[in-house]
Amino acid sequence: MTEVHETKKGRGVMTLAIPGHRNGTRAVTLIPGDGIGPEVTNAAVEVVEATGVKVDWDRQLAGASALKRFGNPVPDDLLASLKRTGVALKGPLETRVGEGYRSINVYLRRELDLYANLRPTLGFAGVHTPFRNVDLIVVRENTEDLYAGIEHQVAPGVVESVKVITARASRRIARFAFEYASRNKRKSVTAIHKANIMKLSDGLFLKCARAVAREYPRISYNEQIVDAACMRLVTDPSSFDVLLLENLYGDIVSDLCAGLVGGLGIVPGANYGERGAIFEAVHGTAPDIAGKNIANPTAIILSGAMMLDYLGYPRQAARIRQGVQAVLRAGRTMTRDLGGKANTSEMSAAIIRAMRNA
Repeated sequence: MTEVHETKKGRGVMTLAIPGHRNGTRAVTLIPGDGIGPEVTNAAVEVVEATGVKVDWDRQLAGASALKRFGNPVPDDLLASLKRTGVALKGPLETRVGEGYRSINVYLRRELDLYANLRPTLGFAGVHTPFRNVDLIVVRENTEDLYAGIEHQVAPGVVESVKVITARASRRIARFAFEYASRNKRKSVTAIHKANIMKLSDGLFLKCARAVAREYPRISYNEQIVDAACMRLVTDPSSFDVLLLENLYGDIVSDLCAGLVGGLGIVPGANYGERGAIFEAVHGTAPDIAGKNIANPTAIILSGAMMLDYLGYPRQAARIRQGVQAVLRAGRTMTRDLGGKANTSEMSAAIIRAMRNA
């Protein structure tokens, strides 16, 4: 079973006894990804290894690179590795719009029942945005809603998609959010919905969230319609703490929150289940800059820190975060998306230096 533990920063960590653990070494499935994925993933590997944690990386292909090599975007060896190690660090994977195979990210989350997507969104000194002191936790249900992929053509020119919301999934994601809030001394949980229109599906989600909220009287529980919540996020993000969302709303709102702090290049992501977790960069594959060594590796480096928390190395994870904070605060080594001229290798090297100097 997975447990959540507090940290001094109040950033909550997930830990698990990993099946691949032997002789002080942790086995981790490494999925480099497509496009800029291999570049930023390699940078993250260097930073994780600089902490001194011994990791046995099992490199596995997925997505477009796996399709090209094996004729299958999700090879059997990948699934076997994930089930063996129970944890993965993953770069971005290509998903074509309106054609081709289904999203590999969605497939892996459903296949491994990684029901909780966690996106800590924190503003950094040195990254200039109109917003100050942003500190949001986005908790997104990961397995159902419109992402269940149940759709068909009713008639030529008419397509129907089915939105699936269940009490079981709604209760467990609500409990995840409240447990996280409780153990990390967060003050409130806000359920984001559209129950004024989708009274049955979103209504069921709210009913379950309310029932779980009653078990945590010390945490303030609020509800807000999704469109109003989006407006409020871009006018007063400090009015939110932990956001609890269904799958589709969570996908959209989590990216909106990333925009408040400087973009997807600096926001980590994790997907948790009862038997494992995948830590990932949440940005795209950026094929236009792939191979140029100019992508920002910060998101997957911070995802690597979340992975170390999960593996039971909170001090090493804290060193990574401190290194990232120091580099961004100094502002001397910034990639192009942050207004600087540094490349991927220079960014990761600066973070490692900052870790050693901390």
